[in-house]
Amino acid sequence: MAPSTARRTDFSDDRSIADGTVGIIANPVSGRDVRRVAARGAVSTTEDKRNRIARAVIGAVTAGATRIVAMAEPFGIATGAVADLRVDADIEIVDVSATVSPEDTVRAVEAMRARDVSVLVTLGGDGTNRTIAGVWPHATLVPMSTGTNNVFPSLTEPTVAGAAAGLIASGVVDPATCAPRSKMIHVTLDGSTDIALIDAVTLADDFVGNRMPADGDRMRQVLVSRAHPASIGLSSLAGLLRPCSFDEDAGVRVECGPGGRPMRVALAPGLYRTVPVLSHCRIGLDTPVELGGPTVLSFDGDRERTIGATETATAVVRRDGPRVVDVDRALELGAAAGVFATSQARTGNRALNEAHTVHSHHADGTPIRDCC
Repeated sequence: MAPSTARRTDFSDDRSIADGTVGIIANPVSGRDVRRVAARGAVSTTEDKRNRIARAVIGAVTAGATRIVAMAEPFGIATGAVADLRVDADIEIVDVSATVSPEDTVRAVEAMRARDVSVLVTLGGDGTNRTIAGVWPHATLVPMSTGTNNVFPSLTEPTVAGAAAGLIASGVVDPATCAPRSKMIHVTLDGSTDIALIDAVTLADDFVGNRMPADGDRMRQVLVSRAHPASIGLSSLAGLLRPCSFDEDAGVRVECGPGGRPMRVALAPGLYRTVPVLSHCRIGLDTPVELGGPTVLSFDGDRERTIGATETATAVVRRDGPRVVDVDRALELGAAAGVFATSQARTGNRALNEAHTVHSHHADGTPIRDCC
């Protein structure tokens, strides 16, 4: 459910309200797309996703969350995850009339933003989180990976990922201490701006909507916000040449094309391809990079737009993306505060088996049935 058009980027709203509310957004189709035909990425089943969400909710409530807001969708991931959980928290299921399209995530984020959700736990890949960042760039995220491109989200165990979210939602841990702002790539073409969290790439002789892994011979310009040789995708290409961490105030630009030095790059799980590299360099924040046509623009692995033969797009890397929770650091701070000592924990030493009510609401907050 990656975005198909440029999204709002209103950066004036930087709220962090510790009211105990954790939002859950799970992309039902992440980890299941056609790219697995050409690569060997693991398939994430609906049941696996439900189990991950259940673990995250248990962790969040244990660490202090008092309210869970989750998105409803046709696969019943969140609704199935909480159906049998007897946790000491209010649970609200938000029905956004999901149709398994990019707009589902957009509407869910808008609904959770309107509810002043303190922190969002997301289940998906780079594309899912890109959609969220486009709608709510000042959100605080705990991103868990299940997508094809998983540089932005992490492989953290959902139980402790949820606990980190609960610590922030309850106000025990300040996001400023363990959730730094992420970098985003802003690409402007024809007066409109789109974003990427990890990579913006130009591809020759390609087409919008192509979901297969990129052909290395078609790559022309690669701009990444972070790079590491242990990543998968274009972040890996830049990482083999010039690593750039989450914390570094810079990006990396790689020029590719005929006559370049051949590099073997893990462009997808289980898939190495050869990319001819002409040059590479470090790019400072807010430094304009021109992307010329005729090419197709890819954002975080999704081919979205075309650049004509006489057109030029301008890309810049900025540190104005969502806050991303450092789960390890959040748990360290929570432990130091004594949150998990049974004398201080909200749940004490008893099992999380209190009765709860699941509230089902439309996106505008009106009840779907008589539950409130």
